[in-house]
Amino acid sequence: MDLDRVLRDQDGVLTVAQAVACGVSARTVHRWVVAGRWSAPFPGVLLAGGHRYGFAARSRGAWLWAGPSALVSGPAAAWWHRMLDSPPPMVGITVPRAVVRRPRSGVRVRRRDVAWVDRSVVRGIALTARPLTALETAIAIEDGAAFLDRVLQRWVTFEALHAAWCRMSGATGATAARTLLVAAGDRAALQAERRLVRLLRDAGITGWVRGYELGPYELDLAFPEQRVAIEFDGWAWHSDVERFRRDRRKGNDLVTAGWTLLRVTWHELDTAPARVVAQIRHTLRLAG
Repeated sequence: MDLDRVLRDQDGVLTVAQAVACGVSARTVHRWVVAGRWSAPFPGVLLAGGHRYGFAARSRGAWLWAGPSALVSGPAAAWWHRMLDSPPPMVGITVPRAVVRRPRSGVRVRRRDVAWVDRSVVRGIALTARPLTALETAIAIEDGAAFLDRVLQRWVTFEALHAAWCRMSGATGATAARTLLVAAGDRAALQAERRLVRLLRDAGITGWVRGYELGPYELDLAFPEQRVAIEFDGWAWHSDVERFRRDRRKGNDLVTAGWTLLRVTWHELDTAPARVVAQIRHTLRLAG
């Protein structure tokens, strides 16, 4: 191992074992720390002289101290994923339940087993993956709802976010995360509706009605003449059994009444809007 490269890649932070592997003896390391040439922000973790002890170095040092099975998590992980512009005051570290690490100044330690799918690596540091990071950050910061909306528009899909929530179900914060997830899904449905309306207008497709009332139901968007209904699938209903059942009853009743039902997601509108418009146009042609 090359010492200069390790320090460059790791924000000036390394373990004693890494220093020894780079050719610096443990005795020399001790002498440099005593002399103030290097410092030891965590047991077994070193900060080389001349390197700034900023948030990147502090969180990397906390992760190295916590061990190879640890993950940087919460707002600290969001900062590493570039979902937050400013670093948080605390470094969140998640370790497996079988691992014991005492909290240290500026570091919050949580014991929880995290699925492999919820892990990621950024610049050589292990983090919670973006979907789980988004949920944990949303319940930890002041304006979690706005943060989650931004994340959903840029970083993660509803599918991934909901799946991460299912895996964290029962853990501390899962109830608060569910509340935010449901609200985000409802807001996303409204955003999806507005986006589809713009697409239909741009495509010159007419004859649609928003909020069309049919018996006991209100359709998100409908073409009454062709009896075609469009419903927006957010992921909020997956978190509520009654909403799920009500949504399915509605769909079955529409089909029984002779309507064609199309379901559209935000992800489809965002990644394949032309395909969505083409499908609607094709369905209207068949219905007509």
